[in-house]
Amino acid sequence: MNFKRIAVIAALATSSLSLAADAPELWRKHCKSCHGEDGKAKTKTGAKEKIDDMTTEAWQTKWTDEKCKKAIVDGVKDTKMKSFKEKLSEEDVDALIKHMRGFKG
Repeated sequence: MNFKRIAVIAALATSSLSLAADAPELWRKHCKSCHGEDGKAKTKTGAKEKIDDMTTEAWQTKWTDEKCKKAIVDGVKDTKMKSFKEKLSEEDVDALIKHMRGFKG
């Protein structure tokens, strides 16, 4: 294996680790207040807005990665969920979606 190949593999591995490490912090900063620490939405806003529990099989099936990405980036009409396209990078959004998949019960 040549040096360039090793450097590319190391860079990719490091970037993947940083995404995984950032996801819980991103969640706490941007999502927890409404969706709860565990995705169950057992929060004041969750109850008021009737936010779905992300830990259920039904939610995990209904909300595809594409649909989740659209909701995070564009917001959700007629709800308090506003757009995060100015606050989160594409990598941040992908990390959050992966984090949300970890709530699956």
